[in-house]
Amino acid sequence: MGKKEWSIVDGYRPPVHKGDCRDYRGHECVVILNRNQQDAHCLIDIYFEDRPPVKGIPFTAPAERVSAFYTDDERLFGGIGLDIMVQYSMYIHSDVDVVVQYGRMDVNQDNLAYMVTMGYGE
Repeated sequence: MGKKEWSIVDGYRPPVHKGDCRDYRGHECVVILNRNQQDAHCLIDIYFEDRPPVKGIPFTAPAERVSAFYTDDERLFGGIGLDIMVQYSMYIHSDVDVVVQYGRMDVNQDNLAYMVTMGYGE
């Protein structure tokens, strides 16, 4: 079950807080399900509208676990420019089949929005 190549094409980090939504934290999160008995060694590429891509960011999804990362995680994405309200796309390559899901809580409006979608896998 799963695929080795995944794309998330509508990356867009919302602000952390805005207006009256102080009880909620605006964020994006990528969740990877690894049902295999070995770790999934992933490489993440980030594509932007206005500059060259950043390729080969390593991430390990442990065997038989679900793991997640936020796109504002400085340990993973430090210094590459995944800034708030900047459009980007993400490509994830794994050495074993995994399932990738993407979620975003957008607090740009007081009534906020939460979106979850599966990545496109091949």
